[in-house]
Amino acid sequence: MKDETSHTDSDALIRDPDGGVPRLLRIMERLRDPETGCPWDIVQSFETIVPYTIEEAYEVADAIERQDHADLRDELGDLLLQVVYHAQMAREAGHFGFDDVAQAISDKMVRRHPHVFGDESRDKSPEDQTRDWETIKAGERKAQARAASALDGVAAGLPALTRAVKLQNRAARVGFDWPDAGAVLEKIAEETAELVAERDSGSPETVYEEYGDLLFVMANLARHLKIDPEAALRSANAKFTRRFHGIEAALRAEGRTPSDSTLEEMDALWDAVKRAEREA
Repeated sequence: MKDETSHTDSDALIRDPDGGVPRLLRIMERLRDPETGCPWDIVQSFETIVPYTIEEAYEVADAIERQDHADLRDELGDLLLQVVYHAQMAREAGHFGFDDVAQAISDKMVRRHPHVFGDESRDKSPEDQTRDWETIKAGERKAQARAASALDGVAAGLPALTRAVKLQNRAARVGFDWPDAGAVLEKIAEETAELVAERDSGSPETVYEEYGDLLFVMANLARHLKIDPEAALRSANAKFTRRFHGIEAALRAEGRTPSDSTLEEMDALWDAVKRAEREA
């Protein structure tokens, strides 16, 4: 039987609006309690929760792009809950707890910023610091006997465009890279021609492969242009959504929908929305 006194103390903290992180940790502990917790939360695992973790990270990015700071506060809370959730499951399994997570990241930040917390000079550019950061990371991987490849440590679960850029950055650090964006553009033209050729005469498998090659080189172009391809694509998605909403609004004013219209009519409305944006 559970200790009722401990539950009483727990409830007091849970209801304390100034309870901070300890309050959140206790809430998660109670949600996962096998006797008195939430049935849904009790049956979750690392594998079932990780899709929500990824989704919450993207929702943080979305709030930042929209410059909605009230929503950003809420989304950061949702993301923090994911960290607490994973830490609670790890504690139950005897692996580690939330304090261990906080200690590990604190130790890492101190170790990787010797120019702030150590004796090194702070007279560095952001680019210098990025290079130093990667050098320290490489040393850590070597010390942990995980440096069999320059590509080691790039998480397989990253979004594909982000992972492509990280893989290319790793390869570039050992000299495997195009000299400039112009050379990458030439490679894009080559890959595009190969895709067209396979589309006309190849199998679905080779078309699939050539399309992947083209996307990979496009990610490399973003790297050379110092563009985050994920952010650029999110921006393009937002622009498409905004302009398509403009088409729908114009048609709605006429009592119609896109299904009632021709492609030519929607193209004309799209161009009108673009002009209005540029003139605004």
